[in-house]
Amino acid sequence: MLGRPASRVPATRRTLAADLRQMGIASGDAVMVHAALRSVGPAVGGADMVIAALRDAVGPTGTLLAYADWQGMDDVLSDPAIRNDPALRPDIPPFDVATSRATRDNGSFPELLRTTPGALRSGNPGASCVALGHRAEFFVADHALDFGYGPESPFGELVAAEGKVLMLGAPLDTMTLLHHAEHLARVPDKPVIVVEAPLLVDGKVVWRTWREFNTSDPIVRSLPDDYFALIVEAFLETGRGTRGTVGRAPSVLVPAAEIVRFGVAWLESRFG
Repeated sequence: MLGRPASRVPATRRTLAADLRQMGIASGDAVMVHAALRSVGPAVGGADMVIAALRDAVGPTGTLLAYADWQGMDDVLSDPAIRNDPALRPDIPPFDVATSRATRDNGSFPELLRTTPGALRSGNPGASCVALGHRAEFFVADHALDFGYGPESPFGELVAAEGKVLMLGAPLDTMTLLHHAEHLARVPDKPVIVVEAPLLVDGKVVWRTWREFNTSDPIVRSLPDDYFALIVEAFLETGRGTRGTVGRAPSVLVPAAEIVRFGVAWLESRFG
């Protein structure tokens, strides 16, 4: 590679891990990652090296998390004509924590992490998260079905554990942890939806119904769809959090508990 422009030199596991440490990720950290892998640029060994570098940065006592959701919610269950047809309901594949695909809407990273050996997944289909590392089981255990972005969720546990959120080239409005802030914010008339889906429980298909604040739209109707980015930018303007580059990806790292508190205050000061 001698003589090649620096911008064309591919990243490696080693250089990516160095970039992540420069961002502020340290050994023992629990980090929820949102990643636009293409923005990282070419890497020797491909996308798996991004996960390897993340694991190097958090070390053997750290944990990686990602928001997975469930592709089945989009493919089938979003269509009431299929969901409510008695002839078709027995053919709808259930949510299986071991095999169900992560949603494609969040890019390839959640499914890549989900299928990495050792990864575990939480049991709320639409709010499901995957975790890999020392405390993976702790983060995914006992994920409540009702209001799955609340305290009894990987999002609540990440806040309690003083974890971090890394936006690895991902748009700031995709910071899913802010749904936890929406849950906590004392804002009137938050829209609640009822979700029904088949789950695989002890080898049997069971249809379950649960309630959830509607995360498909802003918690306050007058807010723009991408308003999470407004909260993150306002948080960064206070001097908290870190901007940097991982590979070629413009990235942001924020403390989970602080961004949630900031998001709750941001919402309540305007709409509470």
